[in-house]
Amino acid sequence: QVELVESGGGLVQAGGSLRLSCAAPGSTFSIYTMAWFRQAPGKEREFVAAISRSSTSTSYADSVKGRFTISRDNTKRMVYLQMNSLKPEETAGYYCAAECTISETVGDSPGWYGDWGQGTQVTVSS
Repeated sequence: QVELVESGGGLVQAGGSLRLSCAAPGSTFSIYTMAWFRQAPGKEREFVAAISRSSTSTSYADSVKGRFTISRDNTKRMVYLQMNSLKPEETAGYYCAAECTISETVGDSPGWYGDWGQGTQVTVSS
C-alpha cells in the first residue's frame, strides 16, 4: 500500500492551466503504475490519464488528449498532470491512483488501481 498526497488544485478560468502534483513519500515509487481520475458531483469516477513505471507508456482519455500531459519523476516520487485549455465541465475532484505492477502496463478503469489519494478540487469558471 502506498500513501498518495495530491496538490495543485484551485480555481481557474476557462482556457487556463493548472498543474496537479501527487506525492508518494516513503514508497518504492518506480514499481507503481500511476494515474489520474476525476469525479464530479453526482457522476462516476472518470479516467483522465495514466503512466507506466518507467514512463514508457502513457494513456489519455479522448476528451483530454492534446491538452493534458501526465509525467512522473521517480527520483522525487512524484507524478504530475499538466492541464491546459481547461473547460468548465472539467470541474471535479481530481484523484491520484497507484497500482503495483511488474510491467509497463497501464489501466484506465478505477478498479485496476488499489491505492488512492484524497483528491484535490479543480474548479473551472466560465
